[in-house]
Amino acid sequence: MCCGNESHHGGRHRSCHHSDSCACGGHTGIGPRFWSKKEKITWLEEYLEDLQAEAKSIQERIAALKGEQ
Repeated sequence: MCCGNESHHGGRHRSCHHSDSCACGGHTGIGPRFWSKKEKITWLEEYLEDLQAEAKSIQERIAALKGEQ
């Protein structure tokens, strides 16, 4: 999709870490690339999955800490 920076969100997302458009030149280096509606939806769905997994992990950690008391 874009610059391929996967440092955000644990590297799971294949899309760019920038907002609606990216001026990093994309993989082709021919200038900004704007996301299609389908790409935005896909990215948001993947991001939501990551957030849900992170929330579950936090809940498990809280439960473990409470069990240590």
